Amino acid sequence: MPKPYKTPEWETAGFNHIWLPYTQMQTAPLPLPVSSASGVRITLADGSELIDGIASWWCACHGYQHPHLTKQISRQLDTLSHIMFAGLAHEQAYTLARRLVSITPKGLSRAFFSDSGSTAVEVAMKMAVQFWSNRQEPDKRKFICFRNGYHGDTMGGMSLADPETGMHRALNRYVPKQYVFDIPNNGTDLAALAKSLKEIRETVAGLVIEPLIQAAGGMKFHSPQMLAEIHRLCKQHRILFIADEIATGFGRTGAMFACLEADITPDMMCLGKALTGGMIGLAATLATEEVFAGFLSDRLETALMHGPTFMANPLACAAANASLDLFEQEPRIAQIRAIETQLQEELRPCHRLKNVADVRVKGAIGVVQLSNASGEYILALRQRFIEEGVWLRPFSDVVYIMPAFTIATAELTRLTDAVFKALAA
Repeated sequence: MPKPYKTPEWETAGFNHIWLPYTQMQTAPLPLPVSSASGVRITLADGSELIDGIASWWCACHGYQHPHLTKQISRQLDTLSHIMFAGLAHEQAYTLARRLVSITPKGLSRAFFSDSGSTAVEVAMKMAVQFWSNRQEPDKRKFICFRNGYHGDTMGGMSLADPETGMHRALNRYVPKQYVFDIPNNGTDLAALAKSLKEIRETVAGLVIEPLIQAAGGMKFHSPQMLAEIHRLCKQHRILFIADEIATGFGRTGAMFACLEADITPDMMCLGKALTGGMIGLAATLATEEVFAGFLSDRLETALMHGPTFMANPLACAAANASLDLFEQEPRIAQIRAIETQLQEELRPCHRLKNVADVRVKGAIGVVQLSNASGEYILALRQRFIEEGVWLRPFSDVVYIMPAFTIATAELTRLTDAVFKALAA
């Protein structure tokens, strides 16, 4: 249990000048000052430790400060820390693009790099709209998205969020309007979606979905079979299928990419978070050769006019290549399967707690959904977890665990025990 500590000078001096994410600054408690992190353990300024159960928003898949990652970034720092990626190029980016194409669903052939998951989604939307415009079909410029979805905090990404319950609903009058549906649960739902797609297809550029798991919208699951059916409908109705694998990619669901479980190839795939093993910001939008070819001509105006300043940063690409090394050299998928089994066994007792509506596990994701959860209750849970020596961030009506794949069995048990104790109390 963390001990009371004296607030470090840097926090005292800086807090009045910082604006924190997703935080009501008037009422929120002070964030915990961190001095270091290693493996799955976060060390606070007073020397106490927390076991991290959410891998820093799901990105630190190999744990903190993995020696191979730090070594490769350091080696890259000695030769090239950054170079603009227009008219110039470097080996790390070309190598990473080739490696990503080799492990993602067959047919994805081009990688466009950016700096964050939100931007990767924005790029995919821009690609989709311009793809149809280049083909002289400018009316195809809207998108299909799903309730409980979340696709980032940029303008396009916000427009794809749930307009009723999503965190950006205060901006509903500002962001573009899209078509919003429920993810089908059965054949009747699927038939209704098919009917709707037939009616609107001439106005739709693309469909955006988090395959198998809607993460920040409430950790909602759907089946590989339903994902494959949605993909089939997109093909039938000439709608580009965009898979947002920012949260699900790189093993989180149990396969290297969630789309592989449904045996589908999206027209575009967005990657981020665990792409660099959580070491540094980087994202990618992958596209098929058909999409890429839609921008080729002898006219500049048909080219994709997008280029983040730090696109394909060499340090970030080196980190991503090192992360892919670890997936090749260490038994990550086997570790994920072991985590899945342990989460299933150790979260099962939560079923009998009176405030629990559901317990579900997929890959290295364990979710306990509550039947009643006020904002005050969620904040109290967060504090209780800190007192238990773990770092978990329940939100909405869910308590979830998404740890680093390298977590030890005993460390994972500490997390599941803390969940049961907190909810039982």
